[in-house]
Amino acid sequence: MSKIYFRRDILRLSPKALLGFSCAHLLGIIEPKTNLIAKQDTYPTMETVIADLNNRIPLWLQQFRIAGLSLAIINNRELLWHRSFGFASYNQKPISDNNIFAAASLSKPLFAYGVMKLVERGKLNLDTPLTEYTSTPYIKDARLKLITARHVLSHTSGFPNWSGDAPVWIENTPGTKFSYSSEGYLYLQKVVEEITGQALASYIDEQLLTPLGMNSSSYIWQPNYNNLATMGHDRSLHPVPMKKPTVASAAGSLRTTAQDYAQFMIAMMQSGTITSHLLTESSLEEMLRSQVQLNYYLDWGLGWGLEYSNKQKYFWHWGDAQTYKALAIASRELGTGVVILTNSQNGLKICPAIVSAVMSGERYALDLDLIEY
Repeated sequence: MSKIYFRRDILRLSPKALLGFSCAHLLGIIEPKTNLIAKQDTYPTMETVIADLNNRIPLWLQQFRIAGLSLAIINNRELLWHRSFGFASYNQKPISDNNIFAAASLSKPLFAYGVMKLVERGKLNLDTPLTEYTSTPYIKDARLKLITARHVLSHTSGFPNWSGDAPVWIENTPGTKFSYSSEGYLYLQKVVEEITGQALASYIDEQLLTPLGMNSSSYIWQPNYNNLATMGHDRSLHPVPMKKPTVASAAGSLRTTAQDYAQFMIAMMQSGTITSHLLTESSLEEMLRSQVQLNYYLDWGLGWGLEYSNKQKYFWHWGDAQTYKALAIASRELGTGVVILTNSQNGLKICPAIVSAVMSGERYALDLDLIEY
C-alpha cells in the first residue's frame, strides 16, 4: 500500500520523494484512477446539516481557540447558506457576514482562472515558454526559458515556495518535479500584466470579480476595508492587524468574504463561451485534469489541488497567512462545495469537522494532525 501524503508533506517533500511518485505512477505501482465518478451515498439533508453546524460551530471555535469564522455552503451549484460565527476582534467586536478576511493562497485558483481566460482568447499558450511574452528576463538562469504557464499553475516550475529577501532562483529543472511555489505565481503575474497591459488587481476585477458579483473582493486594499476587515489572531487569541496590500500578489493578497468566494466556486461548476466571463467546458476540464500525481488520492491540476474520495473528484485549496487560515473544496459532479475563512492561526483545525459534516468520504487533503501549528 502506498503512503498517503498530506499538506505538510506536499510542501516539504524532497525532490527524490516526489520523483518516486512520478516513477511509481509510470511503472504501474500506483494504479491509475478509473471509474471514480459515482453517485454519492445516502447522507443527511442539507437542512439537518445546517442546523447541526449552527449548534456545533460555536463550540468548535472555543475548543480550537479560533476567534471568528465565515462559512458558505454550495448545493446544486447555488449558494445555499452562509453565516459568520465568533468575533472580528476577539471578545470585542462580533463578526458579521460583511467582514473581510485575508484569503491567502485561495488567491491562486482565482488567478489561474484569469490566466485561462487569456488562454481561451489566444493571448497566452499554456505550453509556450513565458520568456516569449516578456521584454526583459525575470532572472538570469538559462532554465527560465523552459518555464511555461502550465508549469507554474501545476507547481512544477522549479521555483522555491518563497525566496524571502533573497533574489528568486530556480531549484529544480522546470517540468520535472512537483514543488509548491508561490514565487512561480509571482513570475506568471508579471507575464499576465505585460500581456494585458493592466495591473493584476484591475485585470481580475474587470474580468472576474465584477462579472461574478464578488463585490466585496479585491487583491488590493479598499477604503471600506478599514471598517470591515477582521483582525487576525495568534494561537493565544491575541489580535494581529490585517496587512493592507497596495500592490496585488497573485499568490496571496486576495481579501474577500465566504459568500463572495463561493460565487467563484460556483463559476467553476458552470461553463460559458469564449466571449463570456465564464470559462468554456474544455478550459474547466483542463484546469481540473491531473497535471502531476502526488499519490493515489491527491493530484494537482491548474491552480487547484485534486482529491479522489468516496468515488468522487474534488477540487480544493487551502490558505495560510499565519493568523488567517482558509479552505475551499467542491465537486463539480455533485454541485456541492464549502468555503471556510477564519481569522485565527488555529483556523485550519476546524475545517475537517465542517467539511465532513457537509461532504461524505475521507478527506485526504485535510489530515491536519500532520500539520504543524
